[in-house]
Amino acid sequence: MDTKPPLPPFSAETAAQKVRMAEDAWNSRDPARVVQVYTEDTRWRNRAEFPVGRAQVQQFLERKWARELDYRLIKELWAFDGKRIAVRFAYEWHDDALRWFRSYGNENWEFNPQGLMQRRFASINDLSITPGERKFHWPLGRRPDDHPGLSELDL
Repeated sequence: MDTKPPLPPFSAETAAQKVRMAEDAWNSRDPARVVQVYTEDTRWRNRAEFPVGRAQVQQFLERKWARELDYRLIKELWAFDGKRIAVRFAYEWHDDALRWFRSYGNENWEFNPQGLMQRRFASINDLSITPGERKFHWPLGRRPDDHPGLSELDL
């Protein structure tokens, strides 16, 4: 079976590393890449959708990034314990009518012993913003190491 280090039980350092790795993967907007860190039978709650398994998660992500354009995400470690990590996040995106949004939320993650995520429960709210209110201005892809995180941006 594949492993995706760092593995549980998590320390503050390894939990933060796991969060940054997830942020980097999601900022790639590559569903095939992103799903590789989930178990084959992963179970999600994302808003009002409940995908089960990698195939459904990949389809979900394909729909998401076809709709949420110029997507840029920041995740921050909130808490951890053993095989679980709690994350807060914000991401900015626009729709096909060029209306901008900042989506805020929390995720609860649970990992198997091989470091694959078996459960992901997300609660998300969207805020309409103007282009001038945007805070995430790096080129598409990985957030640069020197770009402020959520706490530094007072989000």
